[in-house]
Amino acid sequence: MLTVNSIEKGIVIDHIKSGNGLKIFDKMNLSKVDFPVVLLMNVPSKALGKKDIIKIQDKIDIDFTMLGLIDPNISINIIENNEIVEKKKVELPQRVKGLFKCDNPRCVSNNDIYATPEFTLVDKNNVKYKCEFCDDFTKYKI
Repeated sequence: MLTVNSIEKGIVIDHIKSGNGLKIFDKMNLSKVDFPVVLLMNVPSKALGKKDIIKIQDKIDIDFTMLGLIDPNISINIIENNEIVEKKKVELPQRVKGLFKCDNPRCVSNNDIYATPEFTLVDKNNVKYKCEFCDDFTKYKI
């Protein structure tokens, strides 16, 4: 059995769909931090069958919008003195700014370096967003 010690102070990202943990690890640039980080993959889960978990032995800023795009069902546990002091749920974001490009090659956000792409969620089931610049629809792909 694999044993991973608890953390005294930090963040645990839990209930990550199996396979998405590495994507989150990469997007958060956790390979470049100078404090302990653990990525557990394919951990048995009653609810998911298998899940990934990320344990971070320090407090860092978390982009909840980005996490919601990758896996809207994860939970964030804030740890202080070896205890969970706060739990947060991540959801699919209603508005997204600058995290992905518009699918329309003629969109101003793809051709103007000063135009940051902005989107509004229009179809939660298909993760489809409407571009605020050109009104085209873009499906977010992980």
